[in-house]
Amino acid sequence: MAGTKITIQSNGSIRVEGDFEILDQDGKAFGLNGRTKVGLCRCGHSENKPFCDGSHKRANFQSAIQAFDLPAAPPKA
Repeated sequence: MAGTKITIQSNGSIRVEGDFEILDQDGKAFGLNGRTKVGLCRCGHSENKPFCDGSHKRANFQSAIQAFDLPAAPPKA
């Protein structure tokens, strides 16, 4: 089992738990101040992106999630 667990919550955030690091596009790490759990915004309304601030509730964000299997990855060229 991996040291990081990612849960996509229906009508809510992406929950990240465990041993992880979050980087911006330039490779600079966000200062998580020892947090081992964070919520990442999926709705696009958070004032604290990329982190969730609960705005999905006010925006009535709807997105039901159910796990499924991805098709096989294409062979590498």
